[in-house]
Amino acid sequence: MSGSPASAAALPAGQVARATRGTMALFFVNGATFATWGVHIPTIKARFGLSDAMLSLAMLAVAGGAIMAMGPVGRWVARAGSARASMAGGLLFALATVAILAMPSFWLLLPALLAFGMANAAFDVAMNAQAATVEASRARPVMSSLHGMFSLGGMAGAGFGGLMLALDVPPLAHAALMAGVTAAVALATLPGLLADHPVPPSAPHHCDHAVRALWLLGLLAFLGLIGEGAMYDWTSVYMRDVARAPDGWVSLGYAAFSGGMACGRFGGDRLRARLGDSATLTGSAWLGFAGIALALAVPLPLAALAGFALMGLGAANMVPIFFVAASRLPGVAPAEAIARVARFAYVGLLLGPVLIGGVAHLASLRAGLALVALTMGWIALAGARSARCYLPPRAPSGR
Repeated sequence: MSGSPASAAALPAGQVARATRGTMALFFVNGATFATWGVHIPTIKARFGLSDAMLSLAMLAVAGGAIMAMGPVGRWVARAGSARASMAGGLLFALATVAILAMPSFWLLLPALLAFGMANAAFDVAMNAQAATVEASRARPVMSSLHGMFSLGGMAGAGFGGLMLALDVPPLAHAALMAGVTAAVALATLPGLLADHPVPPSAPHHCDHAVRALWLLGLLAFLGLIGEGAMYDWTSVYMRDVARAPDGWVSLGYAAFSGGMACGRFGGDRLRARLGDSATLTGSAWLGFAGIALALAVPLPLAALAGFALMGLGAANMVPIFFVAASRLPGVAPAEAIARVARFAYVGLLLGPVLIGGVAHLASLRAGLALVALTMGWIALAGARSARCYLPPRAPSGR
């Protein structure tokens, strides 16, 4: 596992700091604009009179577009460079956000949502590739904080969307406003972003090493995102049906998990710098296991909230660690490596709620969430150990 490129030390600290701020802005607007789609899911359901099954098809189109686009997007970002691709991806994402709320029929909405998923994939891979370049240019980790900005942007976007609904702002006007902000940030940050570091050629055995690493990192991302997806969709149901929480507490399960995620990401870089990525990944997985185990063992509202918060802390730094590890594999362009791992992550995020729901139907929701505990436990016991040689070591002290 190679460390930061030697060329990183030659970059002026001010240039790296400017790129860091610009990348943070990209992550923030990506989260805020994606939340615009989430806020208007009920709007779209009401406008077209959709059943739950048809609404699920619309949601599947977004995820399907992202999964299908990952391969071509990775190659495109590698050719264009993550800086230019972040700008172009941001503009495409802005246009797609407006398009989904401008469609006059459901059957035109579906291809628009497919394009929205593809545009989000392009923006996502490009900004993560730039984030990998930024982190490789610093002496201290920053990837977790960047993902924290995405979480913060999602919360801000959801809050702003709620305000727009309360003020009866037309959904298309709200989407256009958010798209304008995203486009402006994408254009404004381009001059300050960093050129990608060259990918050194590798020997044939290094190529085999990289392929094995990408499969392993992809598997870990898939398992980690199964748990994350399950938390998004099933925490409220668990609070209501298993923990028997009062009505006012039901939504707090999701809030506890999201709050844990945000805190874990903003504190994650210090942990990664102090402990190294391997130890951080192992500890994170054990936290997630302990959180789910607590919620299952003590099915009471307060215990469930504490457990979901611990699960959020545990899940917070997994994807940042996997993306950094993929971006540093020899002989593979960071964008292509990140796209391959991200494809597994998207599939896990998509299938997680379905798998938990299937187990809950056959047995119980507690049994379904036990599957999440098992995935976290496997990552802690075996996955992190298997991936140790691919994970960056503890960072030295520095800027």
